[in-house]
Amino acid sequence: MRRLRIVIGTLAAVSMTPALAVVGGAPLASENLARSVVMIVGSFGTLCTATVIAPDLLLTVAHCVEPGAEYKLVDAESGQAPVLKDIARIERHPQLALKRLFAHLATADVALLKLAASLTAEFAPLPLDEPTHPATVGDSFTIAGYGVSARGKSDSGGTLRAATLIALDGPDTAQMRLVDPRTQGRRAGLGACTSDSGAPALRKNGSGLAVVGIVSWSTGPDMHGGCGGVTGVTALARYRDWIAETARSLRSSLGP
Repeated sequence: MRRLRIVIGTLAAVSMTPALAVVGGAPLASENLARSVVMIVGSFGTLCTATVIAPDLLLTVAHCVEPGAEYKLVDAESGQAPVLKDIARIERHPQLALKRLFAHLATADVALLKLAASLTAEFAPLPLDEPTHPATVGDSFTIAGYGVSARGKSDSGGTLRAATLIALDGPDTAQMRLVDPRTQGRRAGLGACTSDSGAPALRKNGSGLAVVGIVSWSTGPDMHGGCGGVTGVTALARYRDWIAETARSLRSSLGP
């Protein structure tokens, strides 16, 4: 089983990351999710989560991949030293507005990463969800990320954890706000935290899971600073065309 475990240490502070691992005692993710959700690290000391959507493509948030930095996919077998895999090219959505992101408003926080070499069959790409079913209040989603499980404890991160959250409002084709159904965002509960930026928000689609959105930001209870309150997700419905066109461009310019 692929169960990546890395002590984050100084990589825990992600620059330009208002999104904050899944806090509140979230359990380890399933083996299947561990084949689809990966960790990326950057030369500026960043650490984020990404989703495999094709053997050579990763999906994450744009604010995790800053211009001028170099990024790697972290791959590790249980009990073995992690291997860093090269990322050949990164495309960020041109309409990302950081001021809106920091204000917890909807923006194009989406990026595609083209790997230098395709992943092995050990990895399992996840499809994007159908855009015809926007989130409504109370809908359930699974988020899975490598961030810290306790805010401020960097050594609690680096393990893939998953939590089931519900939509606080909707429908919205640009952004979803997710909360722990037990606390409704008013008390500390499950939610995204440091290094969960880029984590997928998933729901059942046919016989499997599909990516509805990606984690962009998080708050503490009652929208205060911290983690375990509201998890802000950039919904992918309006960005599907950009993702498809960019994927074709990346593959044609760099080869299969």
